[in-house]
Formats: sequence, structure tokens, C-alpha cells
Amino acid sequence: MKGSKTLMSDLKAAVLPVTPFQQNCSLLWCAETLNGAVVDPGGDVPRIMEMIENQGVTLEKVLLTHGHMDHAGGAADLAEAFGVPIEGPQLEERFLLEALDRQGAQFGLPGGRNVEPDRWLSEGDTVTVGKLVFDVIHCPGHTPGHVVFFNADARFAVVGDVLFKGSIGRTDFPRGDHETLLRSIKLKLFPLGDDITFLPGHGPLSTFGEERRTNPFLV
Repeated sequence: MKGSKTLMSDLKAAVLPVTPFQQNCSLLWCAETLNGAVVDPGGDVPRIMEMIENQGVTLEKVLLTHGHMDHAGGAADLAEAFGVPIEGPQLEERFLLEALDRQGAQFGLPGGRNVEPDRWLSEGDTVTVGKLVFDVIHCPGHTPGHVVFFNADARFAVVGDVLFKGSIGRTDFPRGDHETLLRSIKLKLFPLGDDITFLPGHGPLSTFGEERRTNPFLV
């Protein structure tokens, strides 16, 4: 997963697993403008900064799928270092983002800072990265305000901890709900198309079609 992947001529991505949980922090950028966004900087901020520099990308924002520590713990530090805004997740994640310091202590990830996004996102919103446009899809279940970022032109989605290759997100965290998660996957993600490649919060890439056909939690 580490390294860069050309998704199409206009969208490029690099993935850097961060924290002991090996969370897939990603750098998405527009090939035309070289403007980019970091999605889910959960920690290891100096390594994320090195990734940005190595790719020659100008960071213009930080995007968050949800408020768990391994996804959002480094957002405040990264945004401050570059002077950029934080967008996402959906408003119902506030209770998690206001407790990142406590989450860090609970799960052995020190250094996380509580954060208030500059822009909360909702179903039907869009976010831009350079000249690229990503649709925002609200996919509760793992957490109540979890969002997915989907670029229709590249047929690519960043799904956080909603769906994994061969598995699905945990629902035993506060305000998680198993049936809600299944509805999010089956009614919001799978209809986008079997050909959609997705980057999960942990583990390798897959496609919606592969998971629809073979994921034991969904078949």
C-alpha cells in the first residue's frame, strides 16, 4: 500500500500507513495543479509531511472520514503546520473529535489533539482537490458521522472504516450500529458500481464488486 498509485491522468494518490494501527493515511492530488489533500492524518505527522514534500504537492486541505484517533489524531498539527483548513466529517462526529486526547490515552496513542473542523460535511456535499471534485457520502454505522469521499471520474472512493477487503467496520464503539453499517454499504456504496476501486482505512485496496461477491459479512 505504501507509495503512489496513478488512478487516472488527473487523480493521483500516495498511501502511508500511520500509527501502530497501520491506518491508511492518503495524499490525493490533482496532476494538473499539483494541489492536494491529506485524508485521515491519524498520527506520525513528520512522516506525512515528508510524503507531501517528496511528491512535490502543495497541500490545500485536510479531509477526515471520521473521528477516531487513528484517523484524526494528527489533523490539528498537520493543518496548523501548513495553514490549511480541515473539512469533514459529518457533524455527528463532534463528540469524538472533542475527545481525541482521551481516545489517545485509552488506545496508547499519545499526542493526539482535539480538533474542530473548519467545515462539517453532509450527504450531497462536494469537496475539491485542485480541479478534482469528490462527492461526500454519509455512511453511518461504524460511527454516526462517518463520510466517504468518491471521485466519479476516477471511479475511486476513500471509505475509511466502513468497508475493508474481506471485512467491514467494527460497530462495538460508542454509537456504532451493525445494521446501519450494512445499509450504508449496500444502499449507498455498492450502487455506485462494481468497478469502483476503494481505499479502506486499513489493509489493501479492493473493489465494490469484489466485496459484494465475496465478502463474508455481506453475501
